[in-house]
Amino acid sequence: MSATVITVTSGKGGVGKTTTTAAFGAALALEGHRVCVVDFDMGLRNLDLVMGVEKRVVYDFLHVADGTARLSQALVRDKRVPNLYLLATSQTADKESLTPEGIDHVMNLLSAEFDYIICDSPAGIEHGAMMALHHADHAIVVCNPEMTSVRDADRIMGYIAARSRRAQSGLPPVREHLVVTRYSEERAKRGDMMSLATIQDILVMPLLAVVPESETVLRSSNAGRPASLDTKSEVGRAYRTAASRFLAETRHGIPQTSRAPQMAGAGFLSALAETTQRGLLRRLFRHA
Repeated sequence: MSATVITVTSGKGGVGKTTTTAAFGAALALEGHRVCVVDFDMGLRNLDLVMGVEKRVVYDFLHVADGTARLSQALVRDKRVPNLYLLATSQTADKESLTPEGIDHVMNLLSAEFDYIICDSPAGIEHGAMMALHHADHAIVVCNPEMTSVRDADRIMGYIAARSRRAQSGLPPVREHLVVTRYSEERAKRGDMMSLATIQDILVMPLLAVVPESETVLRSSNAGRPASLDTKSEVGRAYRTAASRFLAETRHGIPQTSRAPQMAGAGFLSALAETTQRGLLRRLFRHA
């Protein structure tokens, strides 16, 4: 088995990256795939909290990397979604403790066990983020509809294009996917936040999901429950649709422009479909 590595990244912190890692990972697992979510934020561990398994973490990434523990000892299985696992990072070690050799060893072990490895990258381009992005086959770039977040996301895209393992090895490039969080159609119409069209004019990549502003995210995080497990909320639907959309796109090789990420409002869905189509046309002409 050779896993697909998906790195969830952002240019700045606080945009919902870890929430997206947990929710997207759970949604892929609900589709029947073996999934491991991996925390790369050395010293600032919190994916275990969002997953609600913090009391069950005994060994972490570094223990596996240095041979202190076997992978099977460090993996924490989710009790709600049987084929979803977490590999936590160290809460106390320095970020420089991550070595390329150690990461290669752990990623090879994970690749033999799972269909998808989802790496929760630290924000920005610090050491841990570079390590997480290096192994990516796909990158999910998370941003809020505000200029600073979008500009920082654009910077991350430049790094992915130049510094990933794929770029350095002459392999096909990392496939990028955009997730916009905390979006409000009404506020965008009033000009209080950037519109989806404006965001995609800057970040030319497929729009995978639009996650609405909602208290569901805070409630889910505090409860240690991935938001995609909330079957009644728009946030949960957005992440589950994102997983289905991702699987459809990667299986067929083209964006599914007829299937817009779900969020209430027919006008919103129409605008999103149009925005996604525009993004596809820009990508086609850019590479022509």
